[in-house]
Amino acid sequence: MKAIKFYAFIITLVFITSSCVEHSGKYKAAIAQRDSLALANQALDSSYHQTMALVNDIETGFSEINQNESQMKVNLKAVEGGKTDKRALISAQMKAIKEGIEKNKAKIAELQRYASKEGKTNSMLVETIKRLQTEMDEKVVQIKSLQEELDKKNIKISELSTTVDAQGKNIAEQQNVLEQQKSTIKVQDKDMNTVWYCVASSKKLKEAKVISGGGLFQAKKLMSKEFDQSIFTQVDLRSISSIATNSKKVKLLSLHPGNSYNLVVGADKNITIVITNASKFWSISKYLVVQI
Repeated sequence: MKAIKFYAFIITLVFITSSCVEHSGKYKAAIAQRDSLALANQALDSSYHQTMALVNDIETGFSEINQNESQMKVNLKAVEGGKTDKRALISAQMKAIKEGIEKNKAKIAELQRYASKEGKTNSMLVETIKRLQTEMDEKVVQIKSLQEELDKKNIKISELSTTVDAQGKNIAEQQNVLEQQKSTIKVQDKDMNTVWYCVASSKKLKEAKVISGGGLFQAKKLMSKEFDQSIFTQVDLRSISSIATNSKKVKLLSLHPGNSYNLVVGADKNITIVITNASKFWSISKYLVVQI
């Protein structure tokens, strides 16, 4: 019986100790470090595979460029011998070579970005990039020499004329888009700065359904089809600074900030609305309704 109690005590002690260890700071730190190392290894593996895939793609690209170059040189000899006209084929091969070079340039640049992101310098990767860049520089010189040879033989590369045509088409399309944008901006500018005003008696305003029977102007009704738009005069807010009412008594029914205009009485006692701040005056309502 005593032995059983002793073993029970030992087992309990083990569980308590394990629990304490699992919840201790050192244990948690060790687990966190393990997880961080696992994530770092995964990132390194991913970066490694991406880098190797890029290197393989570049090597394959150079192989295809060299193959097209060899075939083109064979076809050039045939043209020189007058055996057959392979100008179209030579043109297509040169186009493929140039496209391959541009693709490889982009991939080498991407490889350089990968290398620059690494915390520690990878000497092997640096040497690989240096070798690939040297090969690219040599290939560009070779292709330039081939292009000069084609020019001497008056063999035009189809992609050059195609590019010119495409550029011309793109320019025309861009000009068309630009004109459309200008037209849209012009319309938007006009709409943005268009305002309306009317100066009329209460009777005329009611007949035009600008104001309700109660005599209170409702701004939201101005956007409905209920009122007579023809009673309003359309103007550009940038070109109008004053509105003559030809009346000795006026009342503004629409809402406009009081500090954006003045009511000026002329020598004939008639009132003129002088707009001192156009943008503020028309900020609440684009419609000015003046009852006389």
